[in-house]
Amino acid sequence: MTFSIVASDARTGDLGVACASRFAAVGAVVPWAKAGVGAIATQSWANTDYGPEGLELLGSGTPARQVLDRLILGDKGREQRQLGIVDARGRAATFTGAKCMPWSGGTTGDRFACQGNLLVGEQVIAAMADAFRRASGDLVDRLLTALVAGDVTGGDRRGRQAAAIVVVRDSEGYGKRNDRYVDLRVDDHPQAVSELARIFSVYDAEILVRNDAALPASRTLVTEVQHRLASRRLYSGPPSGELDERTRMALALFAGEYALEDRLRDDEHLSETLIRELRDLTPDP
Repeated sequence: MTFSIVASDARTGDLGVACASRFAAVGAVVPWAKAGVGAIATQSWANTDYGPEGLELLGSGTPARQVLDRLILGDKGREQRQLGIVDARGRAATFTGAKCMPWSGGTTGDRFACQGNLLVGEQVIAAMADAFRRASGDLVDRLLTALVAGDVTGGDRRGRQAAAIVVVRDSEGYGKRNDRYVDLRVDDHPQAVSELARIFSVYDAEILVRNDAALPASRTLVTEVQHRLASRRLYSGPPSGELDERTRMALALFAGEYALEDRLRDDEHLSETLIRELRDLTPDP
């Protein structure tokens, strides 16, 4: 009743899982990942013990294939299970029990594994694998591309309901306090994968801010910024047009109010995202 992909990125070290299903809140069950360790998808009468137990084994240095074999060995329900694993070195493994409902199966490739059950056909997994291989960008972009490909090819033969994506990166979660670089879910929606892609576009623009242009701190721009900061009583005195320490401190106070501290720069440029937020929240000079 689910299709998923687990994968790793050699360049960044990112690890992640993307999944979709005609099963509410699939993201609460299927995806498991830990930075520097691995990613796991457990589905089809999912055994959620596979998540924490598998990550513990991966963390000890056990390769993905051996982890998979050890997990299913002691599971009496293994013939109804489906499992995909990728370790931090990019080694991937997938398993489909003989009693999983058709169509069910999986495939592995360079640094990824795709698997699914109750699908319209094997073309879903083939489309996901091909899309992932061809996709560019960060791991999150490639995972989403693969998930969309599986969805438009037919996906779960019962329909659509939920989707999720998790990508882990060391100390790149909110506030740099955990590894949840991306952790998004759509728990109940008639076009769950499309909605997940839409939500990610918002998250990408407002939280990840991967495309934050550096604007030269011209006198005209800095004067505008000083006027706007003054309207919030963060800057006092006549605008100078100079990006001096007083202006930087005022900008830092503004950024702190809106959790934009990571948009502050220490060179002669200003963050486009920070300026956009300042413009949205202050009157025009």
